[in-house]
Amino acid sequence: MTEKTPITFKPKQVVKRLLSVLGDRSQDVIMSRFGLGNETKRMTLEAIGKKYKITRERVRQIENYSIINIRKSKEYAKEKVVFDEIRNMISDLGSTISEESLLKHVSKEKSIQNHIHFLMTVGEDFHREKEDTEFKHRWTVDKELSKKIHSSLRTLYSTLSDDEILLESDMIEKFLGHLKDVSDKYKNEEIAKRWLNLSKLIDKNPLGEWGKTSSSNINAKGMRDYAYLVIRRHGSPIHFREVAKLITELFNKKAHVATTHNELIKDPRFVLVGRGLYALSEWGYMSGVVKDVIRGVIEKGGPMAKDEIIKKVLKERYVKENTIMVNLQNPKYFKKGKDGKYSIA
Repeated sequence: MTEKTPITFKPKQVVKRLLSVLGDRSQDVIMSRFGLGNETKRMTLEAIGKKYKITRERVRQIENYSIINIRKSKEYAKEKVVFDEIRNMISDLGSTISEESLLKHVSKEKSIQNHIHFLMTVGEDFHREKEDTEFKHRWTVDKELSKKIHSSLRTLYSTLSDDEILLESDMIEKFLGHLKDVSDKYKNEEIAKRWLNLSKLIDKNPLGEWGKTSSSNINAKGMRDYAYLVIRRHGSPIHFREVAKLITELFNKKAHVATTHNELIKDPRFVLVGRGLYALSEWGYMSGVVKDVIRGVIEKGGPMAKDEIIKKVLKERYVKENTIMVNLQNPKYFKKGKDGKYSIA
């Protein structure tokens, strides 16, 4: 079955016509450098230099001269419609797009991707911005717009707290709010996602939630991180067996029930609030066993009646009332006053 592509021309045929203006060695250097032959892996300057017994710098010169010669040729002028089509495609995708996203959009086939990459390298309308600490390799057909996108992504990153997690819709809204003087035709969800994808500092986790790449909430590395995301998504206390099951389902990571339970016990992000039930500490639950919770309630509200204590503890723990009473009646920890109110012993 032939793959459907968003382009109307045949990249390999276009490249063949363009390479025809070069000599044999120059053709071979270009084909090796860009993976345009049967071998799709691109060769290094060094590897090609060894093949021809020339320096890597000489190989670089041959590559640069070849591209210049192609651009000056009649064959290049004849392919204007092809370069216009690539330019329009990139413009429709947002004018600036990561190299990986662009090539995957064109084709899943590595050979086709290499040919498109070469055509963009030769085409004078296309500017490749190299990967750095902030951004991935990317292509643009509008340098001014590209600057605005980069500036907005930097501003967006600076407004995020280290472990903040945002729904995709909220992240897009926040990002678009920082974009100034950009045509409304670009302000849509799909293009915003492509622009967000340019950043190496902002990313999304497998649940589709966005935040800083450095955060364990985005780049979950172990069972505890997966458990945190699962419980947070669930939104209420959940049994550790269910946590293990959801980790396996959502992250495709084998989570053993016993291991999951042990990891939850060790991590201060989680609070045991009932028999095997865990909640997130950030939800405001008190830590500790039932007697610790009773102590915390009394320390906060002062001496109080049995029914009031039970009511407050039940907001913190999924336990039976009798369990609270057993703890409350332990004279080692609590005492009952003449007024019927309990205080700390």
